[in-house]
Amino acid sequence: MTLRRLSPDVYLAEGPFAAIGPADVAMLAEAVDSSTHGRVRINLHPGGDDPLHDMVIAIRQTSYIRPHKHLGKSETFHVIKGSVDIVIFEDNGDIRAVVSLAAESPDRAFCYRMSDSLFHTLVIHSELLVVHEITNGPFRPEQTVFAPFAPPDSDISGAATYREGLRQRVAERGLA
Repeated sequence: MTLRRLSPDVYLAEGPFAAIGPADVAMLAEAVDSSTHGRVRINLHPGGDDPLHDMVIAIRQTSYIRPHKHLGKSETFHVIKGSVDIVIFEDNGDIRAVVSLAAESPDRAFCYRMSDSLFHTLVIHSELLVVHEITNGPFRPEQTVFAPFAPPDSDISGAATYREGLRQRVAERGLA
């Protein structure tokens, strides 16, 4: 498999098939340290118009994933390395549910699927999280709706405050 770098944060697995192994995960773990947003991915799908989007993503614990929802899309996460809580919200920002995932844990799930368009984000507990994400394509930016109850990525201080406040809200509910 050949990886082609499309941007500082995105690699493309070229060819008619792709296989991801420990060396690829190690490359992502190293690349995430110099990434702009604290996350780097390998796209296993050939392009944005593909009907199935298949990615392996490394995300630092300090990365801010603004709560969002994908209109008309499903999403599956399989944890390869680390632990995370998927926080699912009501439209007003109240926590609806928390799905706790971890790689190689005897008492936690390692995979989840969300089939509805619900606001969600990640509370990452490990220093590094590596996930295999699958969603239906094609990618259309207008199909992603960002939660009005959370600050934008550009508000670095507000995003950090929100992320830590959310971590505390999840912990207080006994969900972490």
